[in-house]
Amino acid sequence: MMKRLLAAAGVAALCAAPVVAATPATAPQFKNFPKQPQAPKGAPNVLLILTDDVGFGVSSTFGGPVPMPNYDALAAHGLRYNNLYTTAMCSPTRAALLTGRNHHRVGFGALADVAVDEPGYDGVIPKSAATIGRVLKANGYDTSWFGKNHNTPPWENTPMGPFDHWPLGLGFDYFYGFNGAASDQFAPILNENLNTIRPFIGHPDYILDRDLADHAIHWLDLHQSIRPDRPFFVYYAPGTAHGPNQAPRAWIEKFRGKFDMGWDKLHEQIFERQKAMGIIPQNARLNPRPAALPAWDTLTPEQKQVAERMMETHAAQLAFFDEQIGRVLEAMKRTGTYDNTLIVYIQGDNGASQELGLTGSNNTLASMNGNGPSWSQLAAKIDQYGGPRSLGVYQAEWAFALNTPYQWAKEVASHLGGLKDGMVVSWPDRIKAHGEVRPQFTHVIDVAPTIYEAAGITPPAEVDGTKQIPLDGISFAYTFDDPTARSRHTEQYFEMMGNRAYYKDGWIANTIPPRPSWIRGPSPVQPKDYKWQLYNLNTDFSQSIDLADKYPQKLAELRHDFDAAAEKNHVYPMKTDFMGALNSAFRPAVLADPQSSTYYPGPTRYTPGMFPVFGPNAWTATAVVDVAPGGGDGTLVAQGGWPMGWGLFVMQSKPVFIYRASDHDPEVRLIGAALSPGRHTIVGHFAPDAAPALGGTVTLTVDGVATGSGHSDRRWGFMGLPGTVGMLGDQPISEDHQPPFAYQGKLDHVTIAIDRHGR
Repeated sequence: MMKRLLAAAGVAALCAAPVVAATPATAPQFKNFPKQPQAPKGAPNVLLILTDDVGFGVSSTFGGPVPMPNYDALAAHGLRYNNLYTTAMCSPTRAALLTGRNHHRVGFGALADVAVDEPGYDGVIPKSAATIGRVLKANGYDTSWFGKNHNTPPWENTPMGPFDHWPLGLGFDYFYGFNGAASDQFAPILNENLNTIRPFIGHPDYILDRDLADHAIHWLDLHQSIRPDRPFFVYYAPGTAHGPNQAPRAWIEKFRGKFDMGWDKLHEQIFERQKAMGIIPQNARLNPRPAALPAWDTLTPEQKQVAERMMETHAAQLAFFDEQIGRVLEAMKRTGTYDNTLIVYIQGDNGASQELGLTGSNNTLASMNGNGPSWSQLAAKIDQYGGPRSLGVYQAEWAFALNTPYQWAKEVASHLGGLKDGMVVSWPDRIKAHGEVRPQFTHVIDVAPTIYEAAGITPPAEVDGTKQIPLDGISFAYTFDDPTARSRHTEQYFEMMGNRAYYKDGWIANTIPPRPSWIRGPSPVQPKDYKWQLYNLNTDFSQSIDLADKYPQKLAELRHDFDAAAEKNHVYPMKTDFMGALNSAFRPAVLADPQSSTYYPGPTRYTPGMFPVFGPNAWTATAVVDVAPGGGDGTLVAQGGWPMGWGLFVMQSKPVFIYRASDHDPEVRLIGAALSPGRHTIVGHFAPDAAPALGGTVTLTVDGVATGSGHSDRRWGFMGLPGTVGMLGDQPISEDHQPPFAYQGKLDHVTIAIDRHGR
């Protein structure tokens, strides 16, 4: 015992003694510690910015109606690129951007959410296509990712992983953002690294775009405090301006009345500004409004008011984001990192979106489920647009104007309205030209090789023991000093949902979309039967004069080239039905038993696929609770939120089952008798009506006794909506409870089960 006391005293004395660290004149040469990678001398920092669903003609930087002074300033001190191509869709563009390879070649021929078991469409970035983050990290960079991640396979987007295809597994040291296509600005579905977070709870003034900037600034400051000798790579990919379009109320008010000219006049105004600014050639032609889109003057006064407010909100969101990115740039200037930072700012991962159709929506979830609001329902909630109770996206007609001067929109990989976006590149220490336009053909796959060349890095032949497939992109660093240099990227294929094109030396052959981009379901014709067009972009910047009949041999040549590229890049077998591929049976299952799963209470956010997918089937949610003598209210299980959702709750000591088809459908609320102390089984049951009816019967049962039932005229599978057990997730289901509304009693478990034959 005495020896132990003496030993402890000796350790304490040693710990208490001052430690004098040697300060060598030169850095010590350690022999055994792992060596950290060193970046090439003088390698620049890199800031890669990618906004979402922003058309070519949106920002003031490219002649658009939305003032974005920080984007303008970057362009004034750098270069505008007016010939940048994407893939026409978000997660495919992001996969191509991050890897430098064609999107089918890295498994992203379509969205991650509709992956199928084909090499070009499996939604999994292979280890043979390391991302920019992974390559720069191996070459001495510190790496971070802020905002949207739409490149994690849905079946891996769980708290149990695997995490190989989360940002941290793709080569990024830090991630602050959301996994998926979109997120609410006021109640985002956020992760910090691998952890569920809800920073908005208790903060009524919270908004995501400001939060992303706050965290990016802190990370940059932290980097300069700890490792100022290493360069950084920041991938900054906000959800803005993908739906939902949301912004602070004061910013929306700034745009009140700014769009009362309507989409037809706006279309013309953008075109005139683009020519005056030199963004497009003087001989460019303005494509007319398609016949499928109504003229502004055909709308009623009420419809015009609704449409104006939606566009005002979209503009406010972009303008507010511009202020936030300006804060990030100022932080870099404050810490002295700005001048040696290569900034690549891509205005959109595809063209402006027409996916919500001719009326738009203030509830995108309901609209995507075929239950979109009418004009009158939209008008009734006009004062909510852009706020916490609105998930809005503007009318397809606005997208037509915002993609000026091109035809078509997002998802359409055959026409420039879907494919082209603006890009600004700035690097004060290296790029000496200011405010000039670069017309060379560039594609998002060219960004990675450009960054590698700027950093003095040779793309690795092997990463983590895996041989790398060659980059498809070509560095455009040659354009930094030479505005007249010939394009080095001379050929490129495009394909999305059967719409396809092939570019070669300024010519483009492309198919004609068989339907408007907002119409869902299988293509009305087989891909082999799509009709083709031919354009000479060397003399026809806006793809407006079809030359297919005049040059049939050129068209045949480019169609042959497309087929060869398609074979090489795993485009075949071509996929045209995204909605059909939403069926989770096409992908690996998240749950061991997709028909019945048991969940336990906790703060976990169960992301899409982690709850059984109901589809058109009967289902039950069974909660087993122990009620304490003092009772206790809260959430037992909930999925979705105010736009559409369901949940079992205890309110004022009574069991409650809420079923909400949308915010414009009547809520079904069933309430049982007050629960006595002790163990209870509370069951919510949904039985669909017989086809072709679209509703169903909702029943609440307590301890085997039905306490009430109701009917909903609408039923939904709630696929893609997050859920929680024991507390609310990110949104309330109804107005009388707010997150976290955790259950104050003892919740043992919840079992959710599907009965494919039950009623």
